[in-house]
Amino acid sequence: MPLSPAHLEDGLSVPPPPRDYAYGELGRAGAAGEAVLAEESALALIYNGVAHAVMMVSPSALEDFVAGFSLSAGLVETLDDIYDIRLGGDGEALRAEVEIASRAFWALKRQRRQLAGTSGCGLCGVEALDQALPPLPRLAETALPPAAHLHDLRERIGQAQRLASRSGALHAALYVDGTGAIRLCREDIGRHNALDKLIGALARELPGRREGFAVVTSRCSLELIQKAVRAGLGTLVSLSAPTALSVRWARRHGLNLIHLPHHSAPRVYSPAAPREEDLP
Repeated sequence: MPLSPAHLEDGLSVPPPPRDYAYGELGRAGAAGEAVLAEESALALIYNGVAHAVMMVSPSALEDFVAGFSLSAGLVETLDDIYDIRLGGDGEALRAEVEIASRAFWALKRQRRQLAGTSGCGLCGVEALDQALPPLPRLAETALPPAAHLHDLRERIGQAQRLASRSGALHAALYVDGTGAIRLCREDIGRHNALDKLIGALARELPGRREGFAVVTSRCSLELIQKAVRAGLGTLVSLSAPTALSVRWARRHGLNLIHLPHHSAPRVYSPAAPREEDLP
């Protein structure tokens, strides 16, 4: 069943309104101005009363972030494993009290025990490596999107990034639906956070099989591939070139991976293009 809206406490509500910061221009006496800057807050993630992590985030769409982080990090298997999200705090220090299913909580505690003491123990180091390079399922084959759906996508993304249009310094993750229209846009100072917010929004607002694709405005490293595979995204488009490891993992797990350069046609890295010698 869909997750209910997060409870709010301790005065936490909508993100604070943009604030202008004064600046002077170096080398130009008397020259000054004001600019809106991106907000940043520390968010403590607490599962069933146990502190798990503190993430630096943009204080917007936090319910989507908590849901997406929980899913993409493998802390829960489905949205149904999250019973409640209670947001609290204010300003620079926020917290999310997350109530999850018992089976998910036991798995979380087992993961925490495996990661304990990683700096001085060879065996623990192997376990930590397993966490960094986890086994993932292979996705069902997904058709590549029509090239027309990527036409003018950079410009359309710029229009969709409402927060970045005021302050800059924000990554975005977006969902383009089966008609080529941008349906969702989530922004954050962290590229991983932006994708987590999108994954959470998709799970909460568009559950089930989706015909579109996800887009990230940042570079595409392995962690983003892992999040996309765990979330069941069939296609990931990146505005920056992927790493070699990202391409290998995308091919291995059946994720369509496309790079959209500034001035060239979209480049499909996964599935792998047939080599000339393999063509009939």
